[in-house]
Amino acid sequence: MQLNDNVTEFILLGLTQDPVRKKIVFVTFLIFYLGTLLGNLLIITTIKNSQALESPMYFFLFHLSLSDTCFSTSIAPRMIVDALLKNTTISFSECIIQIFSLHFFGCLEIFILILMAVDRYVAICKPLHYMTIMSLQVCGALVAVAWVGSCIHSSAQIILALSLPFCGPNVIDHYFCDLQPLLKLACADTYLVNLLLVSNSGAICTVSFVVLMFSYVLILYSLRNHSAEGRRKALSTCISHIIVVILFFGPCIFIYTRPASTFPMDKMIAVFYTIGTPLFNPLIYTLRNAEVKNSMRKLWSKKLISDDKR
Repeated sequence: MQLNDNVTEFILLGLTQDPVRKKIVFVTFLIFYLGTLLGNLLIITTIKNSQALESPMYFFLFHLSLSDTCFSTSIAPRMIVDALLKNTTISFSECIIQIFSLHFFGCLEIFILILMAVDRYVAICKPLHYMTIMSLQVCGALVAVAWVGSCIHSSAQIILALSLPFCGPNVIDHYFCDLQPLLKLACADTYLVNLLLVSNSGAICTVSFVVLMFSYVLILYSLRNHSAEGRRKALSTCISHIIVVILFFGPCIFIYTRPASTFPMDKMIAVFYTIGTPLFNPLIYTLRNAEVKNSMRKLWSKKLISDDKR
């Protein structure tokens, strides 16, 4: 493995270099990030403290909100602070850490979305065996596998990044560190690394998307045998999941399944899955889920009552 000896830091150009637009970026994405934290932490707290939300579906939703919170935090805070600075540099070590955290929590979200699809398939297509198949032990083991798999994927990204020699340009035309923009700065032929990148990140995104959409097609097909009320409830849940899948995987597939080349719209497309999806997920899962909304109201009511008694 060849470590970098010449370049000790990179310059991040961010979304824009215009001073006025940078202020707009600061305000806009600060609001987005605070909304992401508020929404996801509210879901985490509600599921953790509500006995009505102890089913496997909410167990996975808990971990999805946790991964969303960490995923957004690995990108947004630095992006927000950089919007206020004139010179935005990131050390080589910090860049590597950001790549690891970005891919770790992004991959974890992908695996959790797959587990949520499996959970809905079993609940709708195998209702009599649901609690046996999706027991607490099974769900815990599946989530543990998701964490280990994410660690393996992100470690592979780090190995690829550390294998790149950097000896000249250090300006990254992006608002965060990732392998694609780093490949443009490497002082060597990056064909093999790019091929490994596409076969790793690109394959995970594409295969996961196909598996998820196929599973939801099976679920929707099986609903023809259910009652009208059962179809309505299942459709509401599945549509929420499908919206999340499309919002997350669409931009990811565009970015990670093509050769390392930069398009003007790349940074804006990356905003969808790095900032947008973690913000939209809690909105989609709360606004379309009566059980979560009821549990939030009960939890808030209990808090108000306990505060009044003090």
